Amino acid sequence: MHKYSFMKIAYILYDGVTLLDFIGLYDPISRLQSMKFIPQLRWDICSTQPVIKDSFGLAMQCNRVNNDLSDYDLLFIPGGFGTRPLQEDPNFIKWLQTGKNIPLKSSVCTGSLLLGAAGFLEGKKATTHFDNYRELEPYCKEVIKERIVEDGDVITAGAVASSLDLGIFLCQKFVGKEKTEQIRQRMDY
Repeated sequence: MHKYSFMKIAYILYDGVTLLDFIGLYDPISRLQSMKFIPQLRWDICSTQPVIKDSFGLAMQCNRVNNDLSDYDLLFIPGGFGTRPLQEDPNFIKWLQTGKNIPLKSSVCTGSLLLGAAGFLEGKKATTHFDNYRELEPYCKEVIKERIVEDGDVITAGAVASSLDLGIFLCQKFVGKEKTEQIRQRMDY
């Protein structure tokens, strides 16, 4: 367990994102700040465009566009159908790679395909949505068919509902079991 008094997170969003992948992690993580466990927790909604839309057209404003990602402590990529074309988008991948030295990189669902396309999964074990295990294979050492997989500086989670589990998992990693239990209780999860 690490003791954090400050942390800065880059939430990576894009057209075609599955917003529950993002919000499921965002809710417990945001409570680290609101419950004053990490009072100096900050985050940016990062993208290559100022507004993104999920698969159903819900729009979300991004406060950082094409920013250098190297100044964050955690990089998080949710999944969604938008990951498929972005794997082949050299500009998007080059932008993601500015975060190569971020101490912790994480994803939910097919967000791991983008971690892989950026080269962050080389030699590592990882997971993704159960329908996409085969797509993940070229990017990593081994695909693990589990809900959450941690390998060094990368933590990947499975399909959409695992985003809540990953949020709780990260809270415990950052502030320990007792404070995480308080977060879980507040969420009634």
